Amino acid sequence: MPASPINDQHLKQIQIRTIYPRLATGREQIRKNWSTSWIVLSSRKIEFYKESKQQAVSNVKTGHKPESVDLCGAHIEWAKEKSSRKNVFQITTASGNEFLLQSDIDFIILDWFHAIKNAIDRLPKDPSSSSRNLELFKIQRSSSTELLSHSDSDIKEQKPEHRKSLMFRLHHSASDTSDKNRVKSRLKKFITRRPSLKTLQEKGLIKDQVFGSHLHTVCEHENSTVPRFVKQCIEAVEKRGLDVDGIYRVSGNLATIQKLRFIVNQEEKLNLDDSQWEDIHVVTGALKMFFRELPEPLFPYSFFEQFVEAISEFEPTCRNMHITLYNCALSS
Repeated sequence: MPASPINDQHLKQIQIRTIYPRLATGREQIRKNWSTSWIVLSSRKIEFYKESKQQAVSNVKTGHKPESVDLCGAHIEWAKEKSSRKNVFQITTASGNEFLLQSDIDFIILDWFHAIKNAIDRLPKDPSSSSRNLELFKIQRSSSTELLSHSDSDIKEQKPEHRKSLMFRLHHSASDTSDKNRVKSRLKKFITRRPSLKTLQEKGLIKDQVFGSHLHTVCEHENSTVPRFVKQCIEAVEKRGLDVDGIYRVSGNLATIQKLRFIVNQEEKLNLDDSQWEDIHVVTGALKMFFRELPEPLFPYSFFEQFVEAISEFEPTCRNMHITLYNCALSS
């Protein structure tokens, strides 16, 4: 192996054992294992060959294109932390790809590091500007009509593609707009044709739920002064719950309470003496939930201060009289 890398005109003199474990492209990591390659350093790129120098030369002559790394805008640094092997340096390209190169011979890897670093330092930092300058240089210096026509054909080939993509984006945008307008018109027709809430209630399709409704609404619907569910709960408590410890304090099973609530809201026939409601705490829990979900408290806000004053009365007779009067006002 030679002590220093040579340019691409002396391919036979620049064989070296290079090892690169990965090429990171976006989220993917390729070639995690080390592999041995032959490399060629030119003025602006590095080429990787898997064959020996004789096969590499024949491939170059036949037009075979090896893997290459563009050094324009690249960065080179020693990478001891990237591998447990010695003499490892990393090349990071402008596109974010990473290459690790390694050789067990110290002076060879050092010569390659300096040669690649010098090549990178001579190149412009912006790869796009380098490509444009190189194309302009070719057009100005070349006297070949074939080169000029080739460049013109490349430009002509790019224009239709650009125009095609632009037309596709415009067409796609127009189709999106038309789809949105069509959806809006359909929704508008559906909303305008939708029957009113009153009509649905008259047809019996929508019924007012017992839980969460105003107290007077439930009473009007049932043609009573006290909701039927409240009466059933109080009767069940007086029948089999007065001797139970923690009545109205201990919580029942929430899933069973929700099941009872669903039956009441569906106005199904309810029998609290059924075995599934044998836990009296489920009945009291459902009753507390009914009062808790009232839109307006059982004692309305407008009577709140009056009830507080009545409860504050020291004389039991006066207190009971005031409460009775306020109850009569509520029922009316």
